[in-house]
Amino acid sequence: MADKEEFIYRISTEQEWEEFKKKGSSFGGELDKSTGYYHLSKLDQVQMTLQMFFMNAKEDLYLIQVDPKKLGDGLIYEAVDEVNTFPHFYGPNRTYLPLPLDSVVKAEKLTLINGNFTCSFLTQ
Repeated sequence: MADKEEFIYRISTEQEWEEFKKKGSSFGGELDKSTGYYHLSKLDQVQMTLQMFFMNAKEDLYLIQVDPKKLGDGLIYEAVDEVNTFPHFYGPNRTYLPLPLDSVVKAEKLTLINGNFTCSFLTQ
């Protein structure tokens, strides 16, 4: 397992963030549902993930700061290639539970400026 981060991050669509606030949790997007786990990032992976997968997003995006201590043993750091280890939330015993709102510390709307996404998390 990689070193534990103080916080991990979720890149969410506006629809997903609204679901969090309304229902108190979210099962994520189609990719999360099809793989059976919630895709998360360490802070230093967020910009790369945004550039690779979200440049053509049609709706507003939010960066959600998550407290990994609230996810328990359902949070697993997995190597996705030779260099990158990403946090994935499966839920206890890999049962694919929704990510709970009480694990969210803060959420901020992302802004695209000159080809880079920005918010206060990314300028620290």
